[in-house]
Amino acid sequence: MRRREDGWGLAGAHWPELGDVDLVLVPVGSTEQHGPHLPFDTDTVIAASVAAAAAERLHDDGVSVRVAPPLPFGASGEHEAFPGTVSIGEEVLAGVVIEMARSIRTWAPRVVFVNGHGGNIRALSGAVAQLRGEGHDAAWVPCATPGADAHAGHAETSVLLNLAPERVHLAEAVAGPVAPVEELMPLLRERGVRAVSPSGVLGDPTAASAEHGALVVEAMTASLVRRVTAAAVDGRGCLRDVATVER
Repeated sequence: MRRREDGWGLAGAHWPELGDVDLVLVPVGSTEQHGPHLPFDTDTVIAASVAAAAAERLHDDGVSVRVAPPLPFGASGEHEAFPGTVSIGEEVLAGVVIEMARSIRTWAPRVVFVNGHGGNIRALSGAVAQLRGEGHDAAWVPCATPGADAHAGHAETSVLLNLAPERVHLAEAVAGPVAPVEELMPLLRERGVRAVSPSGVLGDPTAASAEHGALVVEAMTASLVRRVTAAAVDGRGCLRDVATVER
């Protein structure tokens, strides 16, 4: 029996101990700027942490689940005006997701990609549509909460203060535009994040707290568990949250 504190991870396991695996969760993140106060791997840390926490609960519910090593690169072209950002683009990301799922499905019946970066959604949707068309039980889920600011703001900063407080430089945090991302999207698509926010922040992280971050992490974890359990897929290949659907 694997130790519970290892998050039911795949990377540290040995193949004879896997047994029959029902589900593989694959965290998908990014390597992109997150303002002057958060690290480049913020999205990856969030996706991996939520996947691990959800795997613990799913295992307690009798699901044989493993968490794959996170995919640390995504489609982050809108952040490339900031040094350090590494984007592989939508086409390559979709190809990687497809090949990962095909490989995983040779030994596990179900794979779910746990997405920490909004810029990955189109690639994931297209890849999962192709996979499902090939007959694979594949889907994706977002690490998101309703009403959260867009990028490196109050929500993400609070989550990192909860998950990895030593990596948050809160004294360097500055507020960026707080308009809804839908209003900012046309300029973001045309000219990138730096044209909208010289700091790279979309939102206001200055009042972030670990306590709020714990609530956000719990909400994302509970949502992932509900989505995986209900297994209801929408037209984008995303698992629906039954709690949201029922409201």
